[in-house]
Amino acid sequence: MADFLPSRSVLSVCFPGCVLTSGEAEQQRKSKEIDKCLSREKTYVKRLVKILLLGAGESGKSTFLKQMRIIHGQDFDQRAREEFRPTIYSNVIKGMRVLVDAREKLHIPWGDDDNQLHGDKLMAFDTRAPMAAKGMVETGIFLQYLPAIRALWADSGIQHAYDRRREFQLIS
Repeated sequence: MADFLPSRSVLSVCFPGCVLTSGEAEQQRKSKEIDKCLSREKTYVKRLVKILLLGAGESGKSTFLKQMRIIHGQDFDQRAREEFRPTIYSNVIKGMRVLVDAREKLHIPWGDDDNQLHGDKLMAFDTRAPMAAKGMVETGIFLQYLPAIRALWADSGIQHAYDRRREFQLIS
């Protein structure tokens, strides 16, 4: 370089954007983009509220979260609904088993004596089967018990036991 021209290092200090190679300019552009993303993320994290929900089993922690999703407009898509299906089936079977057991312990007679067979069938459900133990019941298995569940729910004895649900623990 000629003696009267400033050196590259002096120019880069005075005019940082003018003396960059194309690679350096690209790196600087990427760096600014990353800085913008970090700034946006920092703003988002400051607004984010985290809640730790503690409680015993069946105390409503998951229900609370699901209700918050619905209230704040984040409804469940079809895939999420399909994922809940085995859990819902399990809860229906467990709930009906509790009602059949409570009806007996509270000495409530059957409305229809033929429902004893349906009650026995439901009480024989294997809750220790791998999927059932995880709180999941497959559709095919649930459909085997569905006629018994419908008949039992229509029984006045089960309805009377349900009316007295404050006297025993029924999951909801």
